Amino acid sequence: MKLFNTLSRKLEEFKPFDPSRVKIYTCGPTVYSSPHIGNYAAYVYWDLLVRTLKANGYGVDRVLNLTDVGHLSSDGDDGEDKLEKGARLSGKSVWEIAEFYTNEFLEGFRSLRLVEPNTIAKATDYIKEDIELVEILTSKGYTYETSDGFYFDTSRFPKYADFARLDLEGLKAGARVELSDEKHNPSDFAVWKFIQPGEKHDMRWDYRGKPGYPGWHLECSTIIHTVLGETIDIHTGGIDHIPVHHTNEIAQSEAAFDKRLAKYWLHCNHLLSAGEKISKSLGNGYTLKDLEEKGYSPLDYKMWVLQGHYRSERDFSWEGLEAARVRRLGWRNRIAKARQTEVKGENPESIVAAASDDLGSPAGFALVDNTELDLAGWEIVDGLFGLGLIENTPDISEECKILLAEREMARAQKDFAKSDELRNKLTEYNIAVLDTPDGQVWQYVR
Repeated sequence: MKLFNTLSRKLEEFKPFDPSRVKIYTCGPTVYSSPHIGNYAAYVYWDLLVRTLKANGYGVDRVLNLTDVGHLSSDGDDGEDKLEKGARLSGKSVWEIAEFYTNEFLEGFRSLRLVEPNTIAKATDYIKEDIELVEILTSKGYTYETSDGFYFDTSRFPKYADFARLDLEGLKAGARVELSDEKHNPSDFAVWKFIQPGEKHDMRWDYRGKPGYPGWHLECSTIIHTVLGETIDIHTGGIDHIPVHHTNEIAQSEAAFDKRLAKYWLHCNHLLSAGEKISKSLGNGYTLKDLEEKGYSPLDYKMWVLQGHYRSERDFSWEGLEAARVRRLGWRNRIAKARQTEVKGENPESIVAAASDDLGSPAGFALVDNTELDLAGWEIVDGLFGLGLIENTPDISEECKILLAEREMARAQKDFAKSDELRNKLTEYNIAVLDTPDGQVWQYVR
C-alpha cells in the first residue's frame, strides 16, 4: 500500500508502527452551522482510507474530533468564536448550538455509510488535559503570556517552517503588526485565550486565576496524545490545514513530547462549485438534504466524490451528480443480474490494488466498470467503497415475482400484448425487465 505523504511530498510505501493498530487522527468539523457537501467530501476520502487499510488486513484505531469551542473566525487568533457567532445569530446557547450541529453532522456522516471512528472526541471534554499541555509547554519555555492569553513562541521551535515550507522571513517582512500587538513573532499562536472584560463567551474555564478557553490548535494535540499516544501513524485533513493548523499542531506536540507527531500526513484538495469555493455566502453551500430534495441519495454523492482523486481539486455540478447516480444504479443492476443468472466472476484483487495505490478510487472505479463480478466480488467492492450497493439492491417483492412469472408465461404463449402490459405494470414498482439469452432479467429503474 502506498500513500502520498505531505511531510516528504512523496509517494511512500505504507509501513505502520503496529499493523494490528494503525493509529489515525482526522480533523473534524467545527459544529456551529449545517455542514455542506464540501465539508463531507473530506470524510468520504478518509472513509476510503480506513476501508482500504482494512482490505489490506490492517487493524485501525481512529479518532475524529469535534471542535465545539475555541475556533475563532480568523486563523490569526482574532475574531469571534464560531460557536458564539452561531449562538448569537440563532438565539440559542452555545451548548445548544454545539449539540444540534453535532447531531446533524453525525446524521449525515452515517447516511454516507462512513465507517464509525473508534473515538469521537469533543474538544470540551478535554479541557483538563489542554491545561496540562499548556503547563508542559510553559515549563519548557515555549510559551509567553500576554494580556489576552498564552502564546507559543515559534522562534523557540527551529523546525516550525519545515512542514508547510513557510517563508518566515517574508512573513515577518510583510506583517502589519500594530504597536500594541504583544506577539513576539507574526507566526506565534495562542494555546490559551483569556476572556477580556465585557467579552461575551459562555464557554469558559479558569486557568491561572483568569477565565478563558483553549486555542483551536491545542485541542488536536491534546486529543491525539490522550487517546492515541504521542506519535501516530496517519494524520488527515484538508490542504487548507497545512500552513497554519497542522503546522501549529506539529510545533506544540513535538515541543511538548520531543517525538514526531505523525509518520504520514494526508491532505485532500478543495471542492468547488462552478469554479468557486463552496460556502453559504455564495449560495452554493448545498447540504445533503438539498441533494435529497432533488432526488439524490447521499450515496449517489459519495459515488460522485470517489470518482475523483482525493488530491485533485473537484468542481461539483448537478450534471456530474446525475452521471454518478446513473453509474451507481448501473452497478446495482449488475448485482441484481448476478443474483438472477450464473455469472463467472473475476478476482477483484486489481480493484483493491488500485485503491491501495494512494487511494486511487478513480482507477478502481474504472476497473469495476470493466470487470465481471459475482456476488462475492461485489461484496468486496461494496466493502471497499462503502456505497451501499448490496444493501440498496434488495430482492424484488413477492408481488413482482408473480408478475414476472405471469409475463414469462405470456411470452411462452406468444401473447406479446399481455407481456407488454405486465412489463408496464412492473415499472410502477420501479422494476424494468430485459429479455436476454438467459431469459428475462429484472433491473431497478432508479
